Amino acid sequence: MQEDLPGASVRRAPGTTRHRNEEVPVKPIRFRAGRGGRRRLSTRILANELAILALTGLIGFVLFAFVQRAELDRSYEQRALAIASIAAADPQIRHATEYGDPTHVVQPVAQRICKAAHASYVVVIDLHGVRHSHPMPSLIGKRVAEPIVVRDGRTHVGIDQGALGRSANAKAPLTSTSGALVGEVSVGIPERAVLSELWFELPTFGLYAAIATAIGAAAASLLARRLKRTTFGLELEEIACLLQDREAMLHGIREGVVAVSPDGRITVVNDEARRLLGIGTALGQRLDELLPDGRLRRALDGTLTGTDVSVLTDDHCLVVNRMPVSLQGRALGAVVTVRDRTELIGLLRELDSVRGLTDALRAQQHEFTNRMHTLAGLLDIGEHESAYDYAIETARSGQALTEAVRRHIGNSLMVGLIVAKSTVAAERGVTIALTDDSALGDDPPHLRRLLTIVGNLLDNAVDATAEAPRPEEGRRILLTVTEADDLIVVRVADNGRGIAPGTAQSIFEDGWSTRPERGTARRGLGLALVHRLVQRHGGTITVSEGPGAVFTVVLPQPGAEPARQGALFTKALPMGSDLG
Repeated sequence: MQEDLPGASVRRAPGTTRHRNEEVPVKPIRFRAGRGGRRRLSTRILANELAILALTGLIGFVLFAFVQRAELDRSYEQRALAIASIAAADPQIRHATEYGDPTHVVQPVAQRICKAAHASYVVVIDLHGVRHSHPMPSLIGKRVAEPIVVRDGRTHVGIDQGALGRSANAKAPLTSTSGALVGEVSVGIPERAVLSELWFELPTFGLYAAIATAIGAAAASLLARRLKRTTFGLELEEIACLLQDREAMLHGIREGVVAVSPDGRITVVNDEARRLLGIGTALGQRLDELLPDGRLRRALDGTLTGTDVSVLTDDHCLVVNRMPVSLQGRALGAVVTVRDRTELIGLLRELDSVRGLTDALRAQQHEFTNRMHTLAGLLDIGEHESAYDYAIETARSGQALTEAVRRHIGNSLMVGLIVAKSTVAAERGVTIALTDDSALGDDPPHLRRLLTIVGNLLDNAVDATAEAPRPEEGRRILLTVTEADDLIVVRVADNGRGIAPGTAQSIFEDGWSTRPERGTARRGLGLALVHRLVQRHGGTITVSEGPGAVFTVVLPQPGAEPARQGALFTKALPMGSDLG
């Protein structure tokens, strides 16, 4: 930011903005039908939900069928085991098998048990693998191909792919009356029995799946309607386009935009706002977590009221506007716009400088015209000797002010500034005098900052003095500029109204002023700029309260020792006004 900016305002065309405290209502977007042949968002959501429900229902149905089939297999295996255990406990079968079944009683008994239990087969096998019963009589007396599995004395279950087809099979050990193992009993229940029961149970589960699908479809329809209301009837493509347009607009405009939620958290911030405020990403953070307490944070959080609040930062001169936002009576937070006016205010400062120079030239031209008229009148009446003396006196008096300043100030830029300010002040009836203890070298450090500080303080003093009632001794301003080995002290004292008690610190805030705005420049930035310049370079600025303000600025010299700075600063503070 230019260091010589006194501050200025940018005027807005009437009717282009609301008052910053006026709540901005957001109108809800009405529902619109889908464009062209594209299906609406609600229709797509419902179709997708139905497809998902149908797919998951089908997968669930298939999984249930497999699980139920396995469960029925286990159930029928246990049923077959129970039948096999009953057959193995039959005394006739046990006795006949022990002695090789010479009377052939095993087959009738086994058939009777098979018929009573609705089994597919009941096969009795001795330890030699010879069948003593079988649904196919031709196989009785023949050996089985597989080994006897009950030799371990335990029962066995499983699925058997036998001569009669797939069946749930169970094998139980067959013992004699003495308890010795003599064979095994194999029982099977046909697959058709398992499938018939499975098909009997599947419709019930199908009904549950259909009910779940219907409930899911109803829930999907309600969800689609809710999403439709939430998105204001916008379709997916329109939402994507809005997001792209928003991002392009936010990050493409030259103004900073910050959206703040009702709880003070940042929800939207564009690149320009990050640059101007120096807040980084900032999303989801509170303002008090990002910025220190000061005028900038108070302007952003709404503590400061008013339109176009001017804020000075270390790098920019900003104009901040904050507007609350609501939707259907519900507070949504606020939108803050931040505009960079650094270059504009710099141009306004240059314009004010040109205006001051113009005023000074006009005053000099007016005085020169009066002198020329006087000289011409003396020549007309023939007072040539008096005209000569008057011309010599006028030439000497024109250089008196410049020579008086040059005796104490070695730098020509500072001399020109003081002489120009004195000329402009004289036109307003104010006298600027340089004190005898002033002393500034040809090339002082902080020259640019000194020019800004002295210029702003003199402008402020001239305005305050010219607008105050004229005292008996006249409107006067005393300027002191002292350069020491460690410090530079600037003191400006006037005999105006002064500073009201209790406002000594407030006058250095951005926008503080006791005078109304003028045509091009916003009041209240000059002293704030001086305060920032002084603090940025390790100096101090103080002001006296009461009638007749006295501003004292102390700037350390580069490389000065802190102890020496403190001693000279303490010595500089008691300096008061000699204006009465």
